[in-house]
Amino acid sequence: MNIKNVTIAGAGTLGSQIAWQTAFKGFNVTVYDIYEKGVDLGKQFHQQYAKIFLNSRSVSQEKIDETFSRLNYTTNLAEAVKDADIISESIPENLEIKKAFYIELAKVAPEKTIFTTNSSTLLPSQYAEETGRPEKFLALHFANWIWDANIGEVMGHPKTDAKYFDCVVEFAKEIGMVPIPIRKEQHGYVINSLLGPLLQAAGNLLVNEVADYETIDKTWMITSGTKMGPCAIMDMVGLETVYNIEKLWSEKLNDKLGLARAEYFKKNFIDKGKLGMKTNEGFYTYPNPEYKNPDFLS
Repeated sequence: MNIKNVTIAGAGTLGSQIAWQTAFKGFNVTVYDIYEKGVDLGKQFHQQYAKIFLNSRSVSQEKIDETFSRLNYTTNLAEAVKDADIISESIPENLEIKKAFYIELAKVAPEKTIFTTNSSTLLPSQYAEETGRPEKFLALHFANWIWDANIGEVMGHPKTDAKYFDCVVEFAKEIGMVPIPIRKEQHGYVINSLLGPLLQAAGNLLVNEVADYETIDKTWMITSGTKMGPCAIMDMVGLETVYNIEKLWSEKLNDKLGLARAEYFKKNFIDKGKLGMKTNEGFYTYPNPEYKNPDFLS
């Protein structure tokens, strides 16, 4: 299948990154959000990404202008998908919201369109039937700051047709991702299955007042040789995302320690509007967080 036209549903942090990267790689991109303020936020994110690409990635102004020329924005779902070859969905991480969205999407999307979800915690099989085309539905999951952490985790469900799975793997390559094919449904894919226990452990140390965030990050960075610790990673992921996932799973599993972590994030960050990198304040203050200082590890 020749993919040229891409629709991104959800103009938040990851949706806007997927849209930018896809347009940068030469595809025609329509960004859809149900709210006008969501569309406006996506446009603001794209202005930020343009500066990042100009200043940190040595991209020419001509290339930036070409990227913007391939981006369109709308709050009209039918208009957004009328020519779509593939859709990437990054709407709120709520099963009922996703089901309702796909029921409406199925009414207006062309028959040819492949549906992909960027859900972090839900499985495609949980809402595949609502798509009206389960054989053309699967997950294409991205990590935050997708042009740096450039993996695209491709995960189908039992009814996904192999040819559409392979098509999405190729599409991931074309937009600059390293495809990670996942052959069996798994909550958290590969990356979050590995990362989740680390972030939960850091949360437990904070909740139990064993160590502060700088000590936790410093310990991890020195011993693992990485450039970021778990608290910095949570800033990058987005503290509202960390909170939502903690709350969702802790309530499902009646996990008291998990609920305590969720309350910690709510009280110390969410209620104060400190959402991490996207608001320039979380555990650290951006754009110059302490962990980037040369003497942080000394």
